[in-house]
Amino acid sequence: MKAARPKAGEITVVDLDEPPGVGDEVIRIAAASICSSDLMYMRFGLERVIGHELAGVRADGTGAVVEALYGCMECDLCLDGRYNLCPTHIHRALGSSADGGMAEQFHVPSQRLVALPPGLDIRDASLVEPASVSWHALRLAGTGPDTRLAVVGAGALGLLAAAGARRQGAPEVDLEARHPHQVEAGERLGAKVGTTGLYDVVVEAAGTSASLARAVDLVAPGGTVVVVGFHMGTVEVNWSPLFHREARLIPSMSYCRHANGREMEDAAAMLADSPEIARALITHRFPLEDAVEAFRVAADRKAGALRVVVEP
Repeated sequence: MKAARPKAGEITVVDLDEPPGVGDEVIRIAAASICSSDLMYMRFGLERVIGHELAGVRADGTGAVVEALYGCMECDLCLDGRYNLCPTHIHRALGSSADGGMAEQFHVPSQRLVALPPGLDIRDASLVEPASVSWHALRLAGTGPDTRLAVVGAGALGLLAAAGARRQGAPEVDLEARHPHQVEAGERLGAKVGTTGLYDVVVEAAGTSASLARAVDLVAPGGTVVVVGFHMGTVEVNWSPLFHREARLIPSMSYCRHANGREMEDAAAMLADSPEIARALITHRFPLEDAVEAFRVAADRKAGALRVVVEP
């Protein structure tokens, strides 16, 4: 059983006696994409089997994606569908505190599997997980048909936020991007590169102090800055624009359920209806045997990578 697992800060391909993970089902992994969190886990020296953006095939031959937030599924938050806020989920984080699924097969709880909708190629379906992260941020901020929206940061989460905003009804999406390949992808997804004026919703998707400061500068009176970029430790914020504009600053944590279903189902439906999103976002594909090269490319900003997919 081959799997990708970090050792001493470098990715390795190892042989395991059994599939990693815990759960009542074993799925055959068809696609596992590399997230910036995976690269961070490696820098921190963690040595769990990597991978939380996962799509695979169940024993009955149907495709599914893994909802990578497990929670305890017993507390009031979990039972209310807000398992993203369960205080135990950090102890079950795939690739960090628990083994992930970048392997030929993976154990997973059946309740954490979401069926693929018709039209979504399983080779593209690992994008559902990061798309759900961006979808949640947009929904949390109240995105809709009357929303003037900007995205600061054009990595995969920012680009998926741009696509999701259009899907949720925003008439236009402005995008701030740093690199030519990000500009090209943003334009393919219907975003206008560049910002003018102030915005009802600003999505901060880069996870840097500079991008957060820029997002605060762009928010309109009564508007919302929603932070999907990951910030560690103490964060400094210019309070004056928020205060004088009575704007909200909201952190966004992964994804959850809502009254009408799962955000992961919403994101999967978007990808099924708009295959151009996957074509714009997935820039590289590698077999599991070449995971070392896959991670090298994913970590190299000059390689033009947005999402690198490993296919066991």
